[in-house]
Amino acid sequence: MTVTRFAPSPTGYIHVGNLRTALMNYLIARKTGGTFILRLDDTDRERSKQEYADALMQDLEWLGLTWDRLERQSDRLGRYAEVAGEMRASGRFYECFESPTELDLKRKKQLNMGRPPVYDRTSLRLIPEEKQKLRAEGREGYWRFLLEQERIEWNDGIIGPVSIDAASVSDPVLIRADGQVLYTFASSVDDVDMEVTHIVRGADHVTNTATQIQIMQAMGGTPPEFAHHSLLTGAQGEELSKRLGTLSLRDLRAQGIAPEALLSLMARLGSSQPVALRLTLDELADGFDVSQFGTAPTKFNADDLLPLTRERNQALPFASVRDRIAGLGVPDALAEQFWRVMSANITFLDDLGPWWALCRDGAEPLIEPGDEDFVAQAMAMLPAPPFTDATWSSWTDAVKQATGRKGKALFMPLRKAVTGMPSGPEMMDLMPLLQKVRAKG
Repeated sequence: MTVTRFAPSPTGYIHVGNLRTALMNYLIARKTGGTFILRLDDTDRERSKQEYADALMQDLEWLGLTWDRLERQSDRLGRYAEVAGEMRASGRFYECFESPTELDLKRKKQLNMGRPPVYDRTSLRLIPEEKQKLRAEGREGYWRFLLEQERIEWNDGIIGPVSIDAASVSDPVLIRADGQVLYTFASSVDDVDMEVTHIVRGADHVTNTATQIQIMQAMGGTPPEFAHHSLLTGAQGEELSKRLGTLSLRDLRAQGIAPEALLSLMARLGSSQPVALRLTLDELADGFDVSQFGTAPTKFNADDLLPLTRERNQALPFASVRDRIAGLGVPDALAEQFWRVMSANITFLDDLGPWWALCRDGAEPLIEPGDEDFVAQAMAMLPAPPFTDATWSSWTDAVKQATGRKGKALFMPLRKAVTGMPSGPEMMDLMPLLQKVRAKG
């Protein structure tokens, strides 16, 4: 059975870049009838916050990305300690003592000599007496994984064949001196224990994947199939960051972006398939193929969500917006007619509020220079509300006969006087909804 996972760190609000990873893993599971795991990678005790965990679950639920299992790394610390003990016993974990400053000096020296900045395994050669002396000096040991210096290869679902020489990669630090288990180790243990079969994540994890494959193999596990999607940037190529709140899902939701619009864009952005509005996750899953995504950085422009949101909202049945319209104070007798007329003139559902305010209170007249006398004469001929769907036609016919104006010169000044704007719904449809016209005084 297919098992995928989305493993965010609850250290900030998730953004569209995180969503891309979540959605791809979700759709693979959905398409194959498999299991989708939400795993909170919360071993960073200082930065992980429950408020962020709650927020990211709310964001996923808003989008309909429900999970089959919820896991927390903070509940699995005992398991990590067990595997770490096995790794120490087998010689794949070794204790190191260099300070960050010493490591930085080593890297700079290697770079100056034209060599790759790879850890030189000095601590691996320490004898017990030397380690004891370092501890007596106040040094705190941390633990690295001993990579087998061979080529690590896999067939990536997006990139294609990948081959990385482990000798060009530093032995990764997996447990810090303060005992914190780092992502590379905890994630490997989880993926083996939870029998994850497919992992889609960002291209910035390719080197991590190489080391994690060896960690999983050292555990006796079978690495899953990996695919690394291109990194998502902002419209100007800027990096996305959940700590900066850039394009966070909660901000997009607050702006009124429709969840279906966001999902439809993210499920196809960067692929060879065109973006089109899809109203269900099953529709998105049916056409989803991770191999159709490219490797070049992919730009996300929030403006691309507007036409999709508009299309979704304008297609909503009245039943879906009945309560929202009632909450605006629209009389029941006018509610369905109000939606029919205004639905074609909105992008966000919140746009309905200003339209009802216009109908209820009237609009500040917009009268162009030179039209003052014409508008005054026409408004004197407009009957008092309530209006009907015949009011606009009969009124403009009468004004035409009285003034001789016709066409745009007739209709545009009257529209502006009644609605305060040069465009909007058909006036024949709008007039029955108007409770007041300010231009009449």
